[in-house]
Amino acid sequence: MVYITGDIHGELDPIYELFIRHRPSKDDIIVILGDVGVNYTGTLHDRGLKTAMSKLESTFFCIHGNHENRPQNIASYEEKEWNGGRVMYEEDFPNLLFPIDGEIFDIEGKKCIVIGGAYSVDKFYRLRNGYRWWPDEQPSPKTKEYVEKQLSENKVDVVFSHTCPAKYIPTECFLSGIDQSRVDNSTEQWLDTIEEKLEYEAWYLGHWHTDKRIDKMHFLFHGVEVL
Repeated sequence: MVYITGDIHGELDPIYELFIRHRPSKDDIIVILGDVGVNYTGTLHDRGLKTAMSKLESTFFCIHGNHENRPQNIASYEEKEWNGGRVMYEEDFPNLLFPIDGEIFDIEGKKCIVIGGAYSVDKFYRLRNGYRWWPDEQPSPKTKEYVEKQLSENKVDVVFSHTCPAKYIPTECFLSGIDQSRVDNSTEQWLDTIEEKLEYEAWYLGHWHTDKRIDKMHFLFHGVEVL
């Protein structure tokens, strides 16, 4: 089975609830759609979270969000192939996998592409108050080029992303006090161009802290769906 859920921001209670309700086995996969938060502090706190998750034994497939560091920036991570695509992992936590953006994976007979990253609308608050923020939170031009090349050469059934195409932005989820004119929606606008040309069965995303569905677009926060 493949279970899909949204951002947990380093809080494991939603994962424990998923395990209590669905009882996934060590052969099952848990897709977390970004902002997992286990590559956040760069301290033993991160390691403690990873240790707790690794004890649950299922494979965690962790999309890159915006409130977390990229594994490529962390020396303890290595790269390997998994289900036809490239992932980053740490030897101490082999069941915690971080797919590389643009890679296509064969999961339960579905071809699934991963497109992580988004803009942090609280960027200036974070910088002003000393919270962590990473300048490579959004997909780079090189990553975008790779995603486009992959989709031009391969048919995919499913998209796993952190944010959504611009046309689907849930404006009811906008945070109060944020000047939307200063928000960088370039990733969402780019995803619009991807979505317009793509034939797909389902698109799963997190980021917006809501559980709802629009057409084939599945927004997930603490909700859980099965692939």
